[in-house]
Amino acid sequence: MGEYKYELIVYWSAEDAAFVVDVPELPGCMAHGPTPTAAVSEAQMAIALWIDVARESGRVVPEPKGRRLLLA
Repeated sequence: MGEYKYELIVYWSAEDAAFVVDVPELPGCMAHGPTPTAAVSEAQMAIALWIDVARESGRVVPEPKGRRLLLA
């Protein structure tokens, strides 16, 4: 498994007492960990699983945009 180039948003969640990583280009793809580094590592695994399930389901897997997403 390589590194995926999707945008990752990392933030601290007091509710979960963990760092959370959201992958906005892949709906519902999130991960968490006790440190930012661990959370990003978990996110890479979550991305791989998300892509596998999407392909098995015949869904389109978006290409990474390769740039920061703009928030409205």
